[in-house]
Amino acid sequence: MQSCLRFLLRSPHHTYLGFDAGRDFEREIVVKVNAPEVVRRELRRPSWTREHVAMGTNTDPYQWVEGRYKLMPPIWEALAEYDTPCSILTKSPLLLRDLDLLVEAAKRVPVTANFSVPTLDEAAWRATEPHTPSPRARLDAVAKLNAAGIPTGVLVAPLMPGINDDPEQVERILALATEAGAVSVGGIALHLRGEVKGIFFDWLRAQRPDLVPHYEQLYRRGAYAPAEERRRIAALVRRDGEAGRRYLRDPARPDPGETETGELTRPAEEAQVPLF
Repeated sequence: MQSCLRFLLRSPHHTYLGFDAGRDFEREIVVKVNAPEVVRRELRRPSWTREHVAMGTNTDPYQWVEGRYKLMPPIWEALAEYDTPCSILTKSPLLLRDLDLLVEAAKRVPVTANFSVPTLDEAAWRATEPHTPSPRARLDAVAKLNAAGIPTGVLVAPLMPGINDDPEQVERILALATEAGAVSVGGIALHLRGEVKGIFFDWLRAQRPDLVPHYEQLYRRGAYAPAEERRRIAALVRRDGEAGRRYLRDPARPDPGETETGELTRPAEEAQVPLF
């Protein structure tokens, strides 16, 4: 087993194509080269009512192969042409390649973005997200998108007990997200569905055996941590939490990420995001 957590967010979707969620997930990638044509066909249906389209909630469309296939530019163009509000969740600054298209689309419809930044610790990043853009590069992209007028937030996810949930480390992300002008910050606790649970525990036994008993207790009843643990994780990025009070409240600018009760409104892309 490789010393990484790229499998953490593997859902049963990979197995639908006849692959397994272990080694095949590491070695195989399926590119839907006709995606722009399919998007345009669906958007021009008379029944289409221009609902919000959230991209990246299951698979990051800006994986490295996008640099070769360039499927996203015509998709952005189609969404704008058909007046469809849209958002993107990614971990890749490759999104900046298409910034002009986002800006043009934003003249017609709401366009927002979110970047996944689960950790700033280099050792944790390389262990859990090998071959991905650095967290600092992602935060720089957040700043550039906001400067260009595209509201962009940060999703600290997944937060994994004992691995990347150290309050001081999370606080550093909040501080840099604020500097980057992030319009929202959210955090989601790790969930382990289907085959992912077994694969994750294999990794844990090999790399962090000290955490195995804790995780067995946390996930003994299923894919999700207990409500109390999820609340603890969420508190790390709440605006009324200790770090949130320091970094996420800025009276000089609008606060679109906060409800009347003072709770953080999470980005539309609340799905646990891929770590690759």
